[in-house]
Amino acid sequence: MAVEDKEKWNKKYENTPELLSNRAQSNKLSNVIKHAKGIEALDVACGSGRNSIYLANNDFKVTSIDISEVALDTLNKKNNPNINTKLVDLDTYSFDENRYDLIIMVNFLDREVIPKLTNSLKKDGILFIETYMFHDENEKSPSNPDFLLKEGELKTLFNEKEVEILEYDEFFNESYELYKMRKQSIAIRKK
Repeated sequence: MAVEDKEKWNKKYENTPELLSNRAQSNKLSNVIKHAKGIEALDVACGSGRNSIYLANNDFKVTSIDISEVALDTLNKKNNPNINTKLVDLDTYSFDENRYDLIIMVNFLDREVIPKLTNSLKKDGILFIETYMFHDENEKSPSNPDFLLKEGELKTLFNEKEVEILEYDEFFNESYELYKMRKQSIAIRKK
């Protein structure tokens, strides 16, 4: 993600301070955290932190990473001692191997980072991804079609010798989101 991505997201969060931060966490997350065996969590592209806050309030020690310092400032104002924020460019960030019990990435897609996230999981660690996909009933066109998954695509991004798929779903997004959009979610466990 280059400078233009950082500027784009900073502007978006400046124009909409609290973007989604006062909304409920992903509906799927409450079930996903039951699979986690430890407390070290990573929230990738966390934005203003609605999911990070949910994890922290459920006793996880959360590292929340994003490219937007404006979004991270919003999250830091929540003063949650279980959340550590980091300003990160995913194109250049080096993920620690075998570090996290739970990693989540919601409403963001970077196919190249997914293998890095899997490597960053401890044995039996959980990776949860939820993001948008192509669908005829979507009410908004993507800024870039590469940001949308194809039907069933999330399942194909993992090596079944390395992970176990715990949950997979395709569904329409939560009602508070501005546009009706089809989503995919997956929860995997690292073997």
